[in-house]
Amino acid sequence: MNATAVETLVPILGSITEVREETHDVRTLRLDLADSEEAESFTWRAGQFVMVSVFGAGESALTITNPPAQKGFIEVTFRQMGTVTSALRRLSEGEPVGLRGPYGNSFPVEEWRGRDIAFVGGGIGMAAVHAPLWDVLGNREAYGEITVMAGAKTVADLVYRNEAGRLRDIPGVRVIQVVDPGGEEPGWDGEVGLIPQVFERMGLSGRDTTVVVCGPPVMLGFMLQATTRMGTPPSQVITTLENRMKCGVGYCGHCNVGEFMVCRDGPVVSGEVISQLPNEF
Repeated sequence: MNATAVETLVPILGSITEVREETHDVRTLRLDLADSEEAESFTWRAGQFVMVSVFGAGESALTITNPPAQKGFIEVTFRQMGTVTSALRRLSEGEPVGLRGPYGNSFPVEEWRGRDIAFVGGGIGMAAVHAPLWDVLGNREAYGEITVMAGAKTVADLVYRNEAGRLRDIPGVRVIQVVDPGGEEPGWDGEVGLIPQVFERMGLSGRDTTVVVCGPPVMLGFMLQATTRMGTPPSQVITTLENRMKCGVGYCGHCNVGEFMVCRDGPVVSGEVISQLPNEF
């Protein structure tokens, strides 16, 4: 491993400057870089991720959820699931974290110009569509109709639920919130059903639509079937993968799917690429 490769594995220092509770087990953190020069030069593209380390606990790969136009800080949204995310959730404003990255490829937002786009997120999958969504909305006139479908098991599990009103105020943006059957509450005015079924029922796809979808593998599989029936080419269905990433740069082989390395060759992939991956995915 050469010196440049080693440098990519050395974290820089950041600190938590804002904490937002999205649901009972999902939290968003704003992370500022401690060094002003590093903060000024730190750039990323929508879809890239960072390795966030909690000192003494380890590190975890987290998608950068704010759009690239917002400089000087990054935001990450995560669900408390394991040792590192549990340790991260125990931290509060002012405490330090380590940051490596950004790593990975990105969403081809420039290629979507002039097209209708449907952003679909299931549960914590909304975190992965957040940066490309707001990246597109930052140049709203360059794109066609925008649909945002956010789904979860229950109303209380909807991530970024408070953004719905802000999104609805943007011309040409349609917002649809979906909960699983039994997850609705009194007065719920959103949709009830499984995301792929609701998506197909509402006719939200077609040959001239790009579909950006992130969520559990099962949901993704059914979404690919739904978009195929609706005439959207697999190359126009875009998602992100997470597969046990450890080093973030393709050295450790932890995230391989055959010869495909999620951290190196992804995490952003099309439905066309997914269809070519080994059955172990």
